[in-house]
Parts: sequence; structure tokens; C-alpha cells
Amino acid sequence: MPLQFTFVTSAKRYSDLPPTPCEAAFVGRSNVGKSSVINALANRRQLARVSNTPGRTQLLNMFVLPSGGTVVDLPGYGYAKVPGRERSTWQAMIEGYLLEREGLELVFVLVDGEIGPTKLDVQMLEWLRASGVPHTVVATKIDKVRPSKLATRKKELAKGCALEQGDIMWVSASKGTGIDQLQRHVDALLTP
Repeated sequence: MPLQFTFVTSAKRYSDLPPTPCEAAFVGRSNVGKSSVINALANRRQLARVSNTPGRTQLLNMFVLPSGGTVVDLPGYGYAKVPGRERSTWQAMIEGYLLEREGLELVFVLVDGEIGPTKLDVQMLEWLRASGVPHTVVATKIDKVRPSKLATRKKELAKGCALEQGDIMWVSASKGTGIDQLQRHVDALLTP
């Protein structure tokens, strides 16, 4: 069942976001499909802005559920068509949020299921582990992997993330694959 998200606000600093009883964050490289996954969770096309241009999400974008729990869409890391000085502020914004945000329950790290984890994805996972930030990996765009290559891709992606295949959620926002499982997980996490 779709989650009933409502957009609340955008902010450059985590301290500018309103308090929340519980929160989940979505992070991943630019163009991995964070906004598409959030839209699929809510079964709404334009709740979170989707673009073919990497780097459109430039702020901490907060959405609220009727339960009062919130979801935050973080700027993507890696390639983005924005000035370097703007992009350089994102690291501090994201790290400050991930380390200091009260109520943050879990970080969903989105990894492109078609290409597997990039060097930046691996760095993010290692940083989260070293910082003790609870997280789980969501492999996106699995509909783009040929069925004959899917088993191998899942094995390689899990190995690249230093995880077991069963520890990864496999989704396709465009086809709806795995979205119901992710909806249930987010709903259980954010219902105080």
C-alpha cells in the first residue's frame, strides 16, 4: 500500500529541519534514482522532483507520513551539473545530517543495480560503518539488468557492498518491483 507522504520543507542544514519522532534518509550517488524511489513509495509521480540531469536534489528535502515519521531525500554524491563550490558544501551538509540528526533511525543507501557499487558508494558504506550509522542497501533499476545476468549481478553487487545478497533490497521504481517490501519496511520503521 502506498505511503502517504506530504512534502514539508527543504533546508541547507539539518538544524533547520523541524524535529521528528523518527526519520529515515535516502542517500546515493547522483542519478541513482532516489527521487524516483520516493515517488514509487508514495505512488505519486512528482512528489520528489525527478530529473535526467544529475544533481537536481541540492537540499535536504523532508517528507512526512501521517504517523509523524519523516523521510529525508539527501543530495546525491558524485557527478552533478552544479558549480564545484556548491557541490563542495554538500559533503558537510550530508555528514552533519547523518551524524547529528535526532530521530534518524536508518539510512537507505541506494546503489545502481545495473552498474553495481561505484567507488563513491563503497566509500559511503565504509564511512557509515565506521561512524556507526545504521543503514541498509537498496539496489535500484534492477529492471535494466537482463534476466540472464540478474543472478550474477546480484552476487557481484552484494560482494562489492561487502554484504550478503539477502541483506540488500532489490527494487525498480519504474516497474514497481520490490517497492511493496520497501514500503512495509519504511512504514514499520516510521510508525512510532
